[in-house]
This record gives sequence, C-alpha cells and structure tokens, in this order.
Amino acid sequence: MIPAPFEYYKANSTDEALKLIRDFGEEAKFLAGGQSLIPMMKVRFARPTKLIDISKVQELRYISLDGDYIKIGGLTTHRELEKSSIIIEKIPVLAHCAHEIADIQIRNVGTIGGSLAHADPSADYPPVVLALNAVIVAKSIAQEREIPINDFFLEAFTAELRPDELLVEIKIPVMKPNEKAAYIKIGHPATGFSVVNCAVKITLDKEKIEKARVAFGGFVTVPYLDEKVGEFLIGKPANIDTITQASELVAEGREVIGDYYADADYRRHLAKSVFVRVMKKALEI
Repeated sequence: MIPAPFEYYKANSTDEALKLIRDFGEEAKFLAGGQSLIPMMKVRFARPTKLIDISKVQELRYISLDGDYIKIGGLTTHRELEKSSIIIEKIPVLAHCAHEIADIQIRNVGTIGGSLAHADPSADYPPVVLALNAVIVAKSIAQEREIPINDFFLEAFTAELRPDELLVEIKIPVMKPNEKAAYIKIGHPATGFSVVNCAVKITLDKEKIEKARVAFGGFVTVPYLDEKVGEFLIGKPANIDTITQASELVAEGREVIGDYYADADYRRHLAKSVFVRVMKKALEI
C-alpha cells in the first residue's frame, strides 16, 4: 500500500517542532522512528496531510539519573534503553522490556516516546511504565505539563496528548532495594505483538507484600493497572498461594478482546497464567 499524499517538514529542535505542530494543528503528525506511524499510513489507517520529522532532534535523546528518578528523552531508542548501564542497574525490567520489542533493526530506530504516544494496546512498554508508576512530560509552545501514567492511556491508539503537544520525557522512579519487578509477554507468532502482556512491581516488607502495581496489555483495548489484584496482594505473604489466589481476580469486570488466533475466553485464561509467571519471576520463587 502507498500512503495518502502528505507534506514533509524536518524539525531541527524541539521549539521548531512545537511551532510547526501549533501552526498545522490536528492535520499534522510527528514522525520519530516511524516504526508505528508509517505502517499505519501505508494502510491509510492514519492519513496526516503533514509530517513533522523530529528524528534528528538530539536534545530529546538521553537517559539520565536525577535524584530518585531516571529521566528518558522521548526520542531515546529501544536499543539505547536495552543497552543502557543506568537502566540495567536502576530499572532492569525496562531494559528487558526494550529487548522484547521486535528485532534489532527496529530497536535501533523505534523510540520509547513514539511508542507510548502511539498507545497501541498490544505494545510492550505500556504495562511496564504503568507498573513502574512513570510520569509523562508533554510540552507545547505555551506550557509543559506532567501526566501521571495512570491517566495517560485513554483508549486504543489514543493517549492523553493535546494536538499541539509533544511527548518530550518519561520520568521513572529508581527501583529501591526492597522492590522487585518483572515483565512477560506472550506474542503472536507471526507479528510478535502481544496477545497478553503483564508487568508487576512489588514492594516487600520482610516476607510480606507492602505495595503492588500490576499492569496488563494485549488482551484489552486499553492497557491498564489492575487495582483489584494490586489491592488484594497488599499485606499478603509473598508466596505461591497468594499469587494463585490473586490470579483469580485478573481482568475482573474487564471486557476482553478476541480474534481468530485467540478468543476472549482463552486470552482471559492466559492473562491469569501470565500473571502467575510474572509474579514468580519478580519474587524469584
């Protein structure tokens, strides 16, 4: 397929990109790595009349430690996250997640900001950043604002970004010694996209679970934090009995999607199983 006609603009700075998106409005799209947008343009699911290429805006490509947070520029590639010594040491689950994305060619080009802004419910990052309680920094010409990750994913392919905003940074709390996290996805054998994926972050107090963030994607239209499961885990022993009991609450009250490869009942069952595996991996039991 061939994309619909569009005009191409190249931005050399964040300010230049924001001025262009302000002037063009909703008819324009940012082009970062292009690994999500270009395929959608080819099948004409997305039809922007103007593309603003920000791929060479180096000021948005960084990983830095700032106190209790890791700050990640929106144009940081999956490969850079996968190989970053800071990420591997401070938030290893994010490095593992980045490694799970597609192949090395795509990881060399695709960006974390582009992936999150795209808000694909089957993408790898959403459950991980939800579990890690990240903060999204969005910027326009007029202002800069912070968006809690719990409020960021609105519906399939729709994120809490205004038409004149650019996702410029992701802030993630550094893992503490008593915190454990893990991520697992079951990918479609043909595409690699998640049929079900799950990430957890657990805070331990001796042998009990003090806090828990459990997030899912793939089998629902919007990646989400499963608060029922998280609340159940609090104060419980960190053992297999607790995990098994909690798994019965997974996706309770949620509408589950299905297709020719995996119907809704199968995906719901699979989500429970994946949750158990992720928890065992995080707790090393």
